[in-house]
Amino acid sequence: MYGKIDIHELAKFGNLEFVAKQVVEGFITGMHRSPFHGFSVEFAEHRLYNTGESTKHIDWKLFAKTDKLFVKRYEEETNLRCRIILDVSSSMYFPEISNEYPLNKLGFSVYAIASLVEILKKQRDGVGLTIFEDKILSDTAIKTSAAHHRRLYHELEQLMVKQQEHLNHKTSLANILHNVAETNHRRSLIVIFSDFFSNESLDEITDAFLHLKHNKHEVLLFHVIDKKHEAELNFPNKPTTFIDLETGEKVKLHPSEIKKSFQKEVDAVTKELKLKCTQFKIDFVEADIKEGVEFVLQQYLIKRQKII
Repeated sequence: MYGKIDIHELAKFGNLEFVAKQVVEGFITGMHRSPFHGFSVEFAEHRLYNTGESTKHIDWKLFAKTDKLFVKRYEEETNLRCRIILDVSSSMYFPEISNEYPLNKLGFSVYAIASLVEILKKQRDGVGLTIFEDKILSDTAIKTSAAHHRRLYHELEQLMVKQQEHLNHKTSLANILHNVAETNHRRSLIVIFSDFFSNESLDEITDAFLHLKHNKHEVLLFHVIDKKHEAELNFPNKPTTFIDLETGEKVKLHPSEIKKSFQKEVDAVTKELKLKCTQFKIDFVEADIKEGVEFVLQQYLIKRQKII
């Protein structure tokens, strides 16, 4: 569909905003050759014409350029309110930065969110950012101004320079989502980036999902994961010490001895979470950090098309 963009190479030549712009420009170029050509990225003030509706607002000049019928959109029809929620608890700092893993789960999420901010900016949609672990660390308003976008990029960049050891910072996702449900304008799009490693029960998280849906919010959930290690337990075949980054608890074992049972348990938990999301009409997306952030952008656009 489109080529994978090497954000690690791009990052050598500029700041986060520069990288995000390059990612989005490459993504849009790729979309023009893909089945997703109809999505409105460059035409934030237009939408595709639906057969049978009035032709009063068709943009004929745009039709001459694209050979497609687009309808001019009014301000209230175009704007979307998007709240992006980022988990920065200790488990999001896995895996350790290396040549194989130039980005951990947090780094992947930061680049994905920066690229989403760029797309939201192009579409003239409002965006706000909530950063949390066991409590909210930062919570911005939802705005569309250039100064606001610069603030978001700055906050995300600050997270990238704090890649040192970050232990014993736990997650409290359910409480955060309850807060977001109450404090955000109804019918907002809530986009969540988390690995869902939490001491909270699935029932507690489910209650928070229900609260979001009760308040008419749309929800897009990105389950950020290092699939190789966290789902497949693909480690060297030797005794290994595993550390719970959020509690500091250590356990030494042989990965090959528990691999099958571990995979079975992970699959069961993930399946149950997916099922709950399906029941509440929440879009659940697995985001493997070894894949490109373009996948995240594609899933966002699919979601946006459903609700606008």
